[in-house]
Amino acid sequence: MDATCISYKDTGYFSKTVTDYLEDQPNLRSFYSYRPDLKGFAEIFSDKKVTADRPLLVNVLTQQYQSISAVNAEAVIPQGNITALADENTYTVTTGHQLNIFAGPLYFIYKIISAIKLARQLKDAFPDKNFVPVYWMATEDHDFAEINYTNIGGKKVQWSLDAAGATGRLNTKTIRDALNQYKGVLGMEGHGAELAEIMETAYAKFDNLADSTRYLANALFGQYGLVIIDADDARLKKHFAEIITRDVIEQNSYKNIMATTALLQLLNVHIQVNPREINFFYLTDGLRERIVFENNRYHILNTEISFSEAELRTEINEYPERFSPNVAMRPLYQEYILPNLAYIGGGGELVYWLELKANFDHYQIDFPLLILRNSGLVMSQETATKVKKMGLCHVDLFKSADAIKSDWVKKHTDHDLSLKDEWRELSLIFEKIKLRACKIDETLSPSAAAVQARLKHAIDNLEKKLLRAEKRNYSTRLEQIDSIKADLFPSGGLQERNENFGLFYVKYGQAFIDELINNFEPLAFKFDVLTA
Repeated sequence: MDATCISYKDTGYFSKTVTDYLEDQPNLRSFYSYRPDLKGFAEIFSDKKVTADRPLLVNVLTQQYQSISAVNAEAVIPQGNITALADENTYTVTTGHQLNIFAGPLYFIYKIISAIKLARQLKDAFPDKNFVPVYWMATEDHDFAEINYTNIGGKKVQWSLDAAGATGRLNTKTIRDALNQYKGVLGMEGHGAELAEIMETAYAKFDNLADSTRYLANALFGQYGLVIIDADDARLKKHFAEIITRDVIEQNSYKNIMATTALLQLLNVHIQVNPREINFFYLTDGLRERIVFENNRYHILNTEISFSEAELRTEINEYPERFSPNVAMRPLYQEYILPNLAYIGGGGELVYWLELKANFDHYQIDFPLLILRNSGLVMSQETATKVKKMGLCHVDLFKSADAIKSDWVKKHTDHDLSLKDEWRELSLIFEKIKLRACKIDETLSPSAAAVQARLKHAIDNLEKKLLRAEKRNYSTRLEQIDSIKADLFPSGGLQERNENFGLFYVKYGQAFIDELINNFEPLAFKFDVLTA
């Protein structure tokens, strides 16, 4: 692939908070611990307090991977990286994502590749230490409507199911129709059969979505050392149980995060997470409901279940797996059970992590480096040829189609479409008119100004009509812009937020992932336009 890098700010698709963070604006510095660069990593090593139970972590991961080996004995398991986590000189760089079927939109892939590449770069920079890329599966999430579909080749493939509870525990037996549709889009050309086999194994030979997603992610990334963790595990929750108890009863996360969000709002930061008084769900098969404190008891919403404080403490101690952190507490859980240095996430995630540092400080858990995941736009040679013929640069592509057309016509027309000179002359005339009117009657000056404003509006409209007329003269050429935008920005949004990776894999196979790893630079913080 050929790569061109663009600043995130120039794309217009990233919030001011994100670009301010990347540019090290002083007003945000109190909301994180370390800058996202190699100097920041060097600093965190000297401060790092690992709360992970390393032997426990290795045992849990080893057991979780047995589901893959039981189905495919030839699967590449990153056992070396799993075992390395027992070593005090081994650290993780982590990204997390929901269990989107068929790997969801492209940015799911980009997150993981960012983690893999960053782990490699850290090893080069700090050779006396080891770095393991980790994908944290959001298996306890219950927002099925957010993960039950993917868009591939202009077709929406959807898993129809009346689901409840944690998505990781959902049985995949009803996904067959969606699986067949997805495989049908892949076809048999190129690497279609290869990817279809991976998908068939992932979704037809495992009983739940967590195991299916682990298999799929490992099939794509296991060879690069990616370790996949499912934190919906009683042993890991047991390790975290003391904090679960404290936070449910003392409501510390609510107090700390609310105080931080108030400060961020003063900076006009758009708040991503609004914490609740209790930031844990009660989780059993088919059930994930909020815990609320009312009338001196802890109630599970929409059920008859409730606990006194003493009963709640006993429940957490005996059944910690029944307590599921929400979006406000999940990061704390993650950092507590992993020897983690950095979290890699999208723009929205990065902003919501800024809300959390005070809660980390309260529980004396290290706040990780926050790394904006790599973003990319993959462009075919055919589309690249169209872009070149139209004389467009890559940054132009991020503008609206209408803006691109207007700029293109103004650049290529033989006519002067601007009426600025004419308006300047008219303005001089109106100044004389206003002066004369004022000499006759001072009250006429506003009337003259109003006439001038109406004329300016008319001139502006005429200028727009001239541009529209010239666009019609170039209509055939301008249709190319619509074609380019439709190809690169499906549904009017970023390609990575809409399109699945499947057809790229069909065309390029595993080399597609190799090329992304080769081109992405996690610490450069640039948007990549990749021509394949």
